[in-house]
Amino acid sequence: MKKIALSVVLLLFAKLSFAQGSTDYGSGLKININPDGSKYMRVIAWNQIWLRSTDNNPGSAINGESASSSFDIGNRRLRFLAYAQISKRYMIMTHFGINNQTFVNGGASGTSGTGGYGAGKKPGLFFHDAWNEYAVVLPEESKDFSLSLGGGLHYFMGLSRMTMASTLNFLAVDAPIFNWPLIENSDQFARQIGLFAKGKYGKLEYRISFNKPFATNFVPTDVPTADAAIAVDNSGNTHWSKAGYFEYQFLDQESNFLPFKVGTYLGTKRVFNVGAGFYSAPDATRTSVAGEVKKHNINLFAVDTFLDMPFGTAKNKAAVTAYSVFYNFDFGPNFLRNIGIMNVSSVDPTFTGTPALAGAGNAQPTIGTGNIWYTQAGFLLPSSEDAPKVRVQPFAAYTYKNFERLDAPSSQFDFGTNLLLDGHHAKVTAQYSTRPVYTAIGQKDGSKGEFTLQLQIYL
Repeated sequence: MKKIALSVVLLLFAKLSFAQGSTDYGSGLKININPDGSKYMRVIAWNQIWLRSTDNNPGSAINGESASSSFDIGNRRLRFLAYAQISKRYMIMTHFGINNQTFVNGGASGTSGTGGYGAGKKPGLFFHDAWNEYAVVLPEESKDFSLSLGGGLHYFMGLSRMTMASTLNFLAVDAPIFNWPLIENSDQFARQIGLFAKGKYGKLEYRISFNKPFATNFVPTDVPTADAAIAVDNSGNTHWSKAGYFEYQFLDQESNFLPFKVGTYLGTKRVFNVGAGFYSAPDATRTSVAGEVKKHNINLFAVDTFLDMPFGTAKNKAAVTAYSVFYNFDFGPNFLRNIGIMNVSSVDPTFTGTPALAGAGNAQPTIGTGNIWYTQAGFLLPSSEDAPKVRVQPFAAYTYKNFERLDAPSSQFDFGTNLLLDGHHAKVTAQYSTRPVYTAIGQKDGSKGEFTLQLQIYL
């Protein structure tokens, strides 16, 4: 029995490595604690550097000067992950790093101005994940059912495949962000502290969790009418959140050893999955209308499908990747949240025109009460080599958002190409993206664009 469990673990290592599109790394930086390798520690490190050219929203400034566009470079992610298998049943996991450091923001708390602790400098490391996990029913080749229980700061947050996406192997340059609907609000960078259960029953994979959202202190502005904007606020809220995701895997089975879902397998697996998930939290938002404060539940639902399929002959190998997800978000009436990733701009106090509702820079309406449909697809160009190093993978994505707070829905597009120098371990991604612009009264006013060049290294 012990040998079977060990062989399953080693097979999972092989699959985790091969999923990155390179066979050279084996199990990566793995340190065996005992002779047979059943007790070990594995280390993963990666960084993603972004070079960008952005058409800024109306009313933007950089370092106090009006700026209709910007050109910058920054650290999107610098991460370090380590986990250890203490026994065949018990695992501990830690994951820490920094995100979104630019020349003007992303620095440690309290940094400002110039000098040793100027704006954007010395960002503070923090934990993204920190949990313990125990396999109640071990995953074994002879059994259909497996079950693991765990607790801590975790990523088993349900809702959709992309809500638990790996940041190592995106198809596009990044996630669309609304896949993490509570990002840095009542979660810690898409994580909450709680308990989780994961496992499989045949081809069905399940993940459920019971969590305590992080406290917030937003105070909704009192308005005279019922069309109030709304704030996520669980201050004094003792309720726990619940999340789950269930996925049927029709073809090759994916590893659930870690929570991170692969964005593209680069033709190394035959995958077709259909999934559905949810997140709910009672009394998690509130409004204030004419002095009357009301609390509202958060209820989020999603359905999605994922396809990754190699095709062609042995001498002309290619692959297609496709993912589509539909989100239904209910945060309460008129909830809307604007987000700008690595936004280097601020509001221009001298601007005399009509400013963007989302604010300055590259901010846009990202999350809100309403519906979102997101679809992406990529094509790994054919290669006649047995083990090609350099591969090219063009891709495109489409997003449709229809938020209750805005007067009109929006459509936006992403177009790009991955230059895979050694699978996902070394790749360059170029992407052009559009985003909608709304005026301060919620009317749609065209769109702006952003070009991103990403350099990724992953060990």
